[in-house]
Amino acid sequence: MPFKSTLIRHQSMVEGLFKLDIQVNKLLERIIKCLDQGNKIIFFGNGGSAADAQHLAAEFIVRYRKQRLPLAAMALTTDTSIITAHGNDYSFATIFDRQILALAKKGDIAIGLSSSGNSDNVMNGIKRAQQIGCWTCAFTGASGGKLFNLADDCIRLSTEETARVQEGHLIVGHWLCEALDDRISRTQ
Repeated sequence: MPFKSTLIRHQSMVEGLFKLDIQVNKLLERIIKCLDQGNKIIFFGNGGSAADAQHLAAEFIVRYRKQRLPLAAMALTTDTSIITAHGNDYSFATIFDRQILALAKKGDIAIGLSSSGNSDNVMNGIKRAQQIGCWTCAFTGASGGKLFNLADDCIRLSTEETARVQEGHLIVGHWLCEALDDRISRTQ
């Protein structure tokens, strides 16, 4: 496959992001309100989306571009002991909802990343977060899968190609970090 072909598909995905402008700006406002109220953002996903969840939580806590105080965020994909123990003793399908039960509180925001929108553990995590009183958002591909009707909001990219979906999730996540840097003036 020619490199140009991949770039064309990537470019098409990026062009589709323009349609999400109002939606991601509303998400930004929710995140700011959540953080201002002393709550946190909880990220989780599978495979590449697990890595993206970790990446975004790190950008919130450490910094993106500007020096600022850390923003309260966490990724439920980082503790291999919890994940493997829970997967062994219970089920891989409930690794996130169990952690949310232990760590989330009403007013937090739970963001589940699933390129298909049909990952059982992400869906279960979203359901548990809603039961606790968290506002939920799913980052998915074009169809949104089952998460489209499950999460309180669903950021759907214009493609179903897993690599392009994950690239788009990071673009949206990086924009959120950049916008938070510009809007939050808490400095060290």
